[in-house]
This record gives sequence, structure tokens and C-alpha cells, in this order.
Amino acid sequence: MLPPDAPAWRMAQPPLLPVSQAIAIARLICILGIVWVHGWTGLAGDEMAALAGSGQDLLRWTVIELFGRSAVPLLSIVSGWLVAHSLAKRGARRFLSAKARTVLVPMLLWNAIALVLVVGAGTLGLIRAPLLGDARWIADNMLDLTRAGDINVQTNFLRDLFLCMLAAPLLARLRSRWLLLIGGLAAVWVVGAWQLYLLLRPGILLFFVTGILARRHDLAERLGTLAAWRAALPFALVVPLKIWLSVHGGGAASHHVMLAAAVDLATRAAAALLVWRTTMGLARWPVASRLLRLERYAFFLFCSHLLFMWLLAPAIGHFTGPMGGAGWPIFFLVQPLLALGFAMLLAQAIEAISPGTADLLSGGRLGRDQAASPAARPLAHAHWKL
Repeated sequence: MLPPDAPAWRMAQPPLLPVSQAIAIARLICILGIVWVHGWTGLAGDEMAALAGSGQDLLRWTVIELFGRSAVPLLSIVSGWLVAHSLAKRGARRFLSAKARTVLVPMLLWNAIALVLVVGAGTLGLIRAPLLGDARWIADNMLDLTRAGDINVQTNFLRDLFLCMLAAPLLARLRSRWLLLIGGLAAVWVVGAWQLYLLLRPGILLFFVTGILARRHDLAERLGTLAAWRAALPFALVVPLKIWLSVHGGGAASHHVMLAAAVDLATRAAAALLVWRTTMGLARWPVASRLLRLERYAFFLFCSHLLFMWLLAPAIGHFTGPMGGAGWPIFFLVQPLLALGFAMLLAQAIEAISPGTADLLSGGRLGRDQAASPAARPLAHAHWKL
């Protein structure tokens, strides 16, 4: 059953090009941005604090806060946008079974791999890394129960996204006004900074229901065809306030916590809009076909890039130096591309040895004759996976 305010014909239709291509490109760009958020610095917390206000600190802050952190909102919106079509095609039981296989199982597998490899390397003294902790520490690093893990800090997104997926069969049937209410409550949850443990990052729920609404009311198409200056205007207006709260006077955000959280949320939403408008433009350019060929590795990159940061980045950093060194800024800026290359080589090696394993680790995007991104194939044959 569809909500009364959702046109049934529209909810049941597959995504239309170039929206489908823009979604694939947006996923790739967002996950490359996430790599920057987790980029290698080679410094401990006190050493990072000593560089506060330096040129390299400002470079890192600008890339991460103004661009990298737009990734999770847009990925959450895209997931919500695809949910309605997925549910209409599969039904709730098949939908939830598919999400367990393509979201939950990869999270558990990659967390286990990270524990074995990174903790093992740390125990042998090969890298500076967390050592094996008690049962609660293992549970948090495997399941992200009460916090993000110490190694795979990115998989808490999959944890919260899977919980949103569990609620999706109900959310997709609610009237729009109820979705707006749920989104509003999630925004209050974010600004209030309450730790309720149900969701570690309640903003994911906010943007997930935004995606459902965007699908229901054709917002993806409308916002994707905005004039470029209109799409950039919200970002241009909120960024100065974000910078002032974070930088001015040593960081006014520490004295206005709720205001800072609200501005941060607005910045992420504005950045997500700008990235979406950009990807809709890219989807119409010849470069789109090249980006779509890389998109099949995007989820694998998301799950594996912390292995690159823990195991390989320190070796490269030995030559460039840590943050503060002359060579670090270049290394920092190219880390997403290096991590993508690492992910592609690793994925291809696993595909060659065991296509079934590649299928599990990639959430069904690699292995078992998955020769191209669904968005890169003709629309009539597309098989969409979130």
C-alpha cells in the first residue's frame, strides 16, 4: 500500500536517466570525499592540537568540513530515494532480506577483516594501531553498538543505514506530513546532541526520509536542473557562518554548541545540494561513462579505505612526512585516488580468486558476472542495489 499523497505510477517507475547516472556518480564522489575525512595525518591528538591554525590545518579543515562531510547526507538521501522503487518492486520481506545481505553482512565482514589485519599488524609492531581489547571493545568494533569502531570508523554509517532500512517499509507508506515530522524530530535530535544509541548519527535518518520525500515529489529532477548559481547560493550563505563559528576567536562553536550543530547540519545539506546539482551536470557530459565504470568499486572503496589508511598510508607517509611536513599536503589531496586504486586492485584480485567472496564484500556489486555498475547498463536491464 502506498501513502495517499504518493502517485502510484511514479513510485513504481524505475529511475530515469540522467538521474540514475547522477546517483551513481554522486555515490563515487561522496565516497571519495569520505576518504578525505579519514585521511592519514601521521599525528596523535596532542600533535594535531599543536598544529591548530596552521596552513595545513586550515587546508585539512576546509577539505573535510566544507566538502568531505557532505558525503553522508547525500548518500543517505540517495538511499531513501531508491527505497520506494525497491519496495514497490520486491515487497517488504524480500527488501529486508536484500538489505541484510548488501548492507549488514558487508559491515560485519569488513569489521572482522580490519580487526584481524590492523590489530594483528599493531600487535607485531609493524604499525601504530589499537591492540585487542575486552569483550565490549570487540563488540563495538564489530557491531558499532554504542560508538564508532576504533579501526573501521566509517561502518557506523552502514549500521545506522541498516536500521533505517528496517523501518523503510513503514516509512515509505506514511503520508508526507508524517515524514516531515520524523525528519524534524531527527533534526532536533542532531542539534540537541542526545546520545540515545538507537542511531549513532541521527542525521542519517533525517536525510533518509528526505530522500523518500524527494522521490515522492520529483525533487531530484527539479533540484538537479536548478541554475548553478541557485544550487550554490545556500552553500555560499551558510559557509561564512560555519567558518566564523569554527575559527573566529579560537572557535565560537565551543560556546554556542546547539547553534554550531544547527549550522553544521545546514552546511551539510547545502553541500549535498551543490554536489547533487554538479553530478546531474556531469551525468550529461562524456566523462560520465568513465566515472560510471569506476562506480562499481565505490562501495568496496567505502569499506576498504581504512585498511589503506592503517596499513599502507604510513609507508607512503615515511617519504612525504606527516602533517606539518612539506610533502604532506600533496599526499593528503591525492589520498582518495590512491585509496581508490588500492580498492580496485584488491577487488579485482578477490574477484579473480573467489567471485562469491567479492560479491559478499561488495554488497552484490562485484563478482558473479557483475561486469558493470547498474547505472552504466541500459536502464531496462538495471538491477539496483543500495
